[in-house]
Amino acid sequence: MKNPNAQPPRQDSNPRSRIPFLSMIPGWLVGLVIGIIVVAILASVSKSFWYFEVIENDQVGIKIQAGKIQSVLQPGIAYDFGLFVDLVKVTTSAVAITVDDPELITIDKQRIGLEVTADVFRPREADVVISNYSRYRNIYLSDESLQQRMTAFTLQAMKVCVGDKKFDEAVIGSGRDDLRACIDDELSGLAEPLGLEVRNVAVPQITISPEVQAGLDAIVQSRLATEKAKQDAEKAKQEAIAQQAVEEGRIRVEQSKLQEEARQQATLQDIKRQQLEAELAVIKQEQVNAQAQLELTTLQQKVSAEQALVDIAKELALAELYQKYPSYVSLQIALANSAAIKQTDKFIFTPEGVFPNLIFSNGVLPTVNMNP
Repeated sequence: MKNPNAQPPRQDSNPRSRIPFLSMIPGWLVGLVIGIIVVAILASVSKSFWYFEVIENDQVGIKIQAGKIQSVLQPGIAYDFGLFVDLVKVTTSAVAITVDDPELITIDKQRIGLEVTADVFRPREADVVISNYSRYRNIYLSDESLQQRMTAFTLQAMKVCVGDKKFDEAVIGSGRDDLRACIDDELSGLAEPLGLEVRNVAVPQITISPEVQAGLDAIVQSRLATEKAKQDAEKAKQEAIAQQAVEEGRIRVEQSKLQEEARQQATLQDIKRQQLEAELAVIKQEQVNAQAQLELTTLQQKVSAEQALVDIAKELALAELYQKYPSYVSLQIALANSAAIKQTDKFIFTPEGVFPNLIFSNGVLPTVNMNP
């Protein structure tokens, strides 16, 4: 008898049931998948035989073949084919480091703490990279290794520079810049054999112990009090000098005012004198002009008298001639009358005491023919 609780067998548990499903996959898709797998396997296997990569602006490439450096490549596209070739990229941009050391002893046994920051650059020059890469490979490829090594160098440079200086030389005033320059030189000297370059070294923070800080504060307060006393004395002195200067200035102003008034009076008198001289010169000139005008008038009168004599000389001569020769006068009268008669003139002759008759040419009244 069959077990009623028994489950029927699953159809997909039979291998023969999968054959229809696989037959539904296109053949080209299976070939494409197999081709991609083969290409991936060949690429992973052939990686040691060729490379084709881009070197960025902040990188240099190290071409290595069979474990030996062949050349150093600058930014751009790099490619090569060969047996066991490889390209290693070294980043040449700045790697920032910050190092703190709270326990540094100066030459005069004072404790201070320093914080130093700097930028470290890996080399780009081919000869430097080739000569140092094999020895400092981890430092060239790992920022963490580079920071660890530079931290150790910085701590050593800090101890050397602080240990050679007194407290005041390391902490106060321009001594800080001297301390920074010393650390820069020491750090650059330690990094140079590795082909590294150190720039922008700075000492942004210097810390001192509370006891030293309290002592410095007391010194500063005492110095400030001394300076204040000096400033007060200098202020009183300057105020006295200023008051004296004000008084002297007031006196000078009064003197200048009196001198200016005297100068103005002298100038005014001189102007008046010049004005009187000018008026006198005008009067003199007017007198000269009047005298010249008088002389000119006298001469003009003499000339007029002479001209008058010239003008009447002809009349006087004619009068004398007329008086001496009466017949000549009659002749001149006849000539004048003759010259005065025209062709159109008409004359009427009547006896004395007779009223003349009018003569017209229209024939209305009796007429007399004047041209027979």
